[in-house]
Amino acid sequence: MNAVPSPALLKKLPAPAAIQQLHHYAYKARDAEETRHFYEDILGLPLYHIIQSDYVPSTGEYCPYTHFFFRLQDGSFIAFFDIGDDEKPLPSPNTPLWVNHIAFRVDTVQDLETTKARLQAHGVEVLGITDHHIFKSIYFFDPNGIRLELSAQLAGEALMARESRSAHARLAEWTERKQQWRKERAAGSNVVPLKPQANDRPEFVPPPKP
Repeated sequence: MNAVPSPALLKKLPAPAAIQQLHHYAYKARDAEETRHFYEDILGLPLYHIIQSDYVPSTGEYCPYTHFFFRLQDGSFIAFFDIGDDEKPLPSPNTPLWVNHIAFRVDTVQDLETTKARLQAHGVEVLGITDHHIFKSIYFFDPNGIRLELSAQLAGEALMARESRSAHARLAEWTERKQQWRKERAAGSNVVPLKPQANDRPEFVPPPKP
């Protein structure tokens, strides 16, 4: 965990910059053309920009790459690196495949239906439509094994504002119980994962065992 600055230092720090929107997410791609076909021809995101170099600007290390960007309607991007090894990015060994994903917003539930039909016509397996009550979603994987979600917002600004007012308190409650869980685990008296105190709108409940 990062160190917390002293109160005196905090007073001297400038205010946080106004982060306007997502600029881009970047992932590893097995093959640039395979990825272009999926995002441009199937999902409809135009290929917009390419950067190519032998050296990584941020680190200076030698690693030839093609970095290519697809533009969303709001001007943000999803981007990829083809580093010429013809390999997919490996999944995290300690993380379920459904956890790490990127979600894009569409305007309507009909857009979800339309995209689902297009994906399935191209042989892509699609889960959903899943009802999260404040939005509905479909889920699928791109050619690189990256999990994607398309979401259609159902809740309006007023409902989302009401939801936001309880977010800090609910996270604080989770953190308090997690600290206790860590103590119990360190003492060897608790080896099960931490569970939420209550479930919000569960989409799936397994049937009772016979």
